[in-house]
Amino acid sequence: MTTSTVADVAALVGRLLLALLFLHEGWIKLNHAEISMAYMRSFGVPAWLFLPALGVEIGGGLLLVAGWGSRYAALVLAIFCISTAAIFHTVFTDGNQLLHFEKDLAIAGGLLVLFAAGPGRFSIGASESLRLSASPQI
Repeated sequence: MTTSTVADVAALVGRLLLALLFLHEGWIKLNHAEISMAYMRSFGVPAWLFLPALGVEIGGGLLLVAGWGSRYAALVLAIFCISTAAIFHTVFTDGNQLLHFEKDLAIAGGLLVLFAAGPGRFSIGASESLRLSASPQI
């Protein structure tokens, strides 16, 4: 296997692992909507943001799986992760909350790497990687 192929396989596996988290969490929210909205409200987040959050998680996850529009999906998901860390995981004296905060930031970091590098050759958006090269234009 060439270095290029290894990198493309790693990009595919990385996209799938990242997508798994968002698809799973979105599915849980969808199936427990009232509980999810109550949790959001308990942190001062209006319930009307439930559907956009669900769309970001499920839609973004599906785009990562396909590798289509994945650079921008990754950017939106990174902002989402940083936002959820800042809203829901700020009790740093609680080790569990601190761990969730750090994991959200680490996931955002991985998503920003995907934004910068592109989805790789094994994706619907493979031409997106070539067209945008290593520096996406915003």
